[in-house]
Amino acid sequence: MANKEALRELQARLAQRMQAAKSEQRGHSWLAVECAGQGLLFPLDQAGEIFDAGMVMPVPHTQSWFAGVANLRGGLHGVVDLAAFLGLRARGAAESPREGARLVALNPSLGVNCALLVDRLSGLRHDADLKADQAGESTRPGFAGTNWRDASGRGWQEIRLAALAADGQFLAIAS
Repeated sequence: MANKEALRELQARLAQRMQAAKSEQRGHSWLAVECAGQGLLFPLDQAGEIFDAGMVMPVPHTQSWFAGVANLRGGLHGVVDLAAFLGLRARGAAESPREGARLVALNPSLGVNCALLVDRLSGLRHDADLKADQAGESTRPGFAGTNWRDASGRGWQEIRLAALAADGQFLAIAS
């Protein structure tokens, strides 16, 4: 029960910070997550709710990176192990959720009932706190946005969720 309460408190704080970031700041704001040690940024206007990763049911005959389906607030959502999809980690570990793993649902406006399995949440970021990093930009897929560096020098890769939701490889879950 304490874990559920802690998750609810975290979600409430993130929701408040996300709303404040949307209304107060002009510029880009992101939800920062980690997948296999890689820092990723999801645009706030394209990210949806955050859920515990505990109840993902596997689906046979799907791609290795497709973790399964989950009932999120009464709606059936496909769950993609983002680290496996991006090639950052082999699939095996997604079958039992990692400590701190979360599901980040895509914003309903994107028209895809999907959630991304991430290893952990890392808070919110704003473009005023980051500096664009041009390294590796020629080899990125279409859904990869700008590479960023924070004040500590940590790299962050923007993932355009709208472009990801329209990507043919992402949509082709059948094996």
